Amino acid sequence: MSTSNRFDTQPSLAAWRLAVFAVFAINGATMATWVARTPAIRDALDVNLEQFGMLIFGLAAGSIIGLLGSSHLIARIGTRASILGGIITTLVMIAVVGVGSAQFGSYVTVLIAMALYGAGMGITDVAMNVEGAGVEQAQGTAIMPWFHAAWSAGTIVGAGVAAGVAVLGVGLDVHTIGVALVLGVGILITVRGLPKHRILPGLDDDGPGPERSTFSERMAIWKEPRTLIIGLVVLGMAFAEGTANDWLALAMVDDRGVDEAAGAFYFGVFAVAMTTGRIVGVPLLNRFGRVPVLLGSAIFAIIGLSVLILVDQPVVAGVAIFVWGLGASLGFPVGMSAAADDPDKAAARVAAVATVGYFAFLVGPPLIGFLGERIGLIDALWVVLALVTLTAVSSPATRERGVNTRTPQEAPAA
Repeated sequence: MSTSNRFDTQPSLAAWRLAVFAVFAINGATMATWVARTPAIRDALDVNLEQFGMLIFGLAAGSIIGLLGSSHLIARIGTRASILGGIITTLVMIAVVGVGSAQFGSYVTVLIAMALYGAGMGITDVAMNVEGAGVEQAQGTAIMPWFHAAWSAGTIVGAGVAAGVAVLGVGLDVHTIGVALVLGVGILITVRGLPKHRILPGLDDDGPGPERSTFSERMAIWKEPRTLIIGLVVLGMAFAEGTANDWLALAMVDDRGVDEAAGAFYFGVFAVAMTTGRIVGVPLLNRFGRVPVLLGSAIFAIIGLSVLILVDQPVVAGVAIFVWGLGASLGFPVGMSAAADDPDKAAARVAAVATVGYFAFLVGPPLIGFLGERIGLIDALWVVLALVTLTAVSSPATRERGVNTRTPQEAPAA
């Protein structure tokens, strides 16, 4: 089948780009539903921080499984089907978490649901970043941080809804089922704007041919030093971002004495900062390049974390959380773009980098929970600060290798 025929019925570049924005936003809103209601879930299950940390460990373990299998799944069924299946899985499982907590108080049910939620999230994360890389290469300019800004915008909406229902006393079960239904309809509409065929070289050939990557070729990605070092960049910033996602609301409730609604508000501040950093980041990246921007981001994250740990004052905490969020905002999207610099086997490289980064989500939750039980969640953030330093040291690996753009015949028209 010729390339031109394969794209005859594809959406325009503008429609493709808009659909990718929507996918990121829906995924972010789903995550925020879980994150912002963590105090209520913890209370409904009546567990301590270490036990709750194991729930997050289950989520991270499922994510790793999803990430490791994602490139192979994408090579088989394409990114659009992978995105749809992954997001539907996360939505069903978030509803199970709500019902399992509120109606049954079943720790085992919630643990299993979190693992399956993580698997769906891992598949979705790689597939949507591959789609984002395809758009970025098709238009020839950086845009990945804006897609991740859409994810952050989704978390803002999700956190806002969660804070509102918490104030109104809406049950976890009603809240999570409602979110699953609304976002489920949203993703069914959104995927219609995604191309039906695989986009990037190495993934876009439906039949035998030199461009179609094999299982062994995709696994060989793990031997590439640059790919693994980019993974370390993502690891440090994923730890900074993931710790806020998993523990910030609880840290402010338990260590700073705020109520649940205020805890959700502080998480919302972090989400706003992440969104702001990603919006501003695109012109900065195009002007200065990846390495100096990542170094500056790391410095911001270090400052924000240090102030939050050392100063116990509500307004200062809000400012510190905002600075932390700004600093953490660009590590993941820049890492994804760097992994996809060479579009050949981009899905495998994105999956490898994301897997290394998600190691932070695997080890981080129980580690922070373990330390939180002994020294407090706020003081446990010193570990996060140390890992952000790792990002700064590893950032030269993300240096641009040139822009990979498509010819008009290889990409949908704008």
